[in-house]
Amino acid sequence: MENQPSRRNFLKTSTAAAAGATLSSTIARTAHAQGDDQIKFALIGCGGRGNGASVNIFKSGGNVKLVAVADAFDGKASATINSLSKRFKDQVDVPAEHKFVGLDAYKKLLEVEADLVIIATPPGFKPQQFEAAVNAGKHVFMEKPVASDAVGVRRVLASVEESKKKNLMVGIGLQRRHEAQYLETIGRIHDGAIGDVIASRVYWNGGGIWYRNRTEEQSEMAFQCNNWYHFNWLSGDQICEQHIHNLDVGCWLKGEYPVECNGMGGREQRMDGDPTKSQIFDHTFCEYTFADGSKMFSQGRHLKGSWTHVAEYAHGTKGTADVSGSKISGVGGDWQFSGQRQQGHQQEQNDLIAALGRGEIYNEGEYGALSTFTAILGREACYSGKIIKWDDLLNKGRELAPGIDDYTIDSPVPESALPGPDGKYPIPVPGQYDPFA
Repeated sequence: MENQPSRRNFLKTSTAAAAGATLSSTIARTAHAQGDDQIKFALIGCGGRGNGASVNIFKSGGNVKLVAVADAFDGKASATINSLSKRFKDQVDVPAEHKFVGLDAYKKLLEVEADLVIIATPPGFKPQQFEAAVNAGKHVFMEKPVASDAVGVRRVLASVEESKKKNLMVGIGLQRRHEAQYLETIGRIHDGAIGDVIASRVYWNGGGIWYRNRTEEQSEMAFQCNNWYHFNWLSGDQICEQHIHNLDVGCWLKGEYPVECNGMGGREQRMDGDPTKSQIFDHTFCEYTFADGSKMFSQGRHLKGSWTHVAEYAHGTKGTADVSGSKISGVGGDWQFSGQRQQGHQQEQNDLIAALGRGEIYNEGEYGALSTFTAILGREACYSGKIIKWDDLLNKGRELAPGIDDYTIDSPVPESALPGPDGKYPIPVPGQYDPFA
C-alpha cells in the first residue's frame, strides 16, 4: 500500500513562499537560451481571477508578455484580450490564431511557445489542465482550489511529482502564504510563541455570490460552466472555492493536515431555496481532528443578514494568536506585526515572476492539493453527516465528473449535476449522501 496517497505521505510545512534556488531548465531552454530575459505567459480561463492574475503579473515589475488565451466561451476570451491590450499595450501580443475557445482549448494553447501558463478555470477542470501543462514542460501558476473531488486531487499530486522531476515552477493561488504579516505570525507560532497549538478557528462568512441567468441558446453544459460556482463538480462548493484560504492557514499554522472530519450544513437562502438554479450549500460547520487530537473548527457560509467574518485564530498551551490580525499573546508577552501589510494577489505574482527572472523555481503544488483536499474532506463530512477519515476519502472518494477530459460544451453534464424532470438539481441530504458512491 506504499504507493497509495495518504495524509502522512505528504505532510510538509511551508513558511516561505519563494523557497529553493534551483535553476529552471525550462526558462533556460526557452527565453534565456535565446538571450532574451522576457517571460512569455499564456492564460487558461478568462474569468475574474484569470484577468486578475494577469494584471498582477503585468504589475510585477518583470519583463513579461501575454502571448495566448483560452476559455470555454469566445466572448470571455475576446473581452480579456481587448481589456488587457488597452491597459498593457506593449505587454500583450495575442494574435487571432492564439485565441482558443472550447473546453479543450487548453490543449491548443499549450502548443504555443510560452514559459509560464496561468490556469484560472473552474476547479473541476484543473487536474487535467495542470497535468497537460506539466507534460508540455510549462511552468504553472494555478489558482486555488486545484480540484473538486478526491480523484482530481490524486491526479494533481501525481502531476506535482512529475513537475518536480522536470524542475518546473508551480505556484498556487493561496496568496496568504506570500504575505509578510502571515509569514511572520505563523513563523512565530512555529517557533513556540503560543506553545503547542491545541485548537484553531477559521472563518469565511459572507453574504453571497454572483449568478448568471440561463439564456435560450445555452446547452445545459454551457449553463453550468457559466455558473460554475453553483455546481459541485465544477466548484467543489463554497468550502472549497473560498473557505480553502482559511483552512489552508489552519493547517499551515498547525504544521500538518487532519486525519478526520465531521460536519453539518445545508441550504437556507441559496437562490431563495430554488433547486433549479444551484445545488451547493450556503452554510457549513466542520470539526477537523489532527493526529494528536487537536482540533480545527471551521465556519463557511453565504447568508445575507448574518455575521460576516473572514479570519483565522490559534489557541495554544501557552497563549493565543489572532493570525489574520497578526497579533500574538503568548510566552514573550503581546506582539503585533509592525511591518507593511502586503496584498497577497500582487505579492504572489511579484515572487513568482522575480524567481523565474532569476532562473529559480519553487513548487507549491503539494500544499495546494492537500489544502484543497482538506476542504473536500469537510464538504463530504457536511454532505454526509458522517465522520470521514482522510485516508479513506483520498483513496476511495467519489468521482464527480467521470470522463471529464472528453467533455465539450455540448456534452451531457455529469450525473452528479443532472437535473431531474422537474428541473431540480440533486442536492446532498445528510444521512443519505454517500461520499464513496
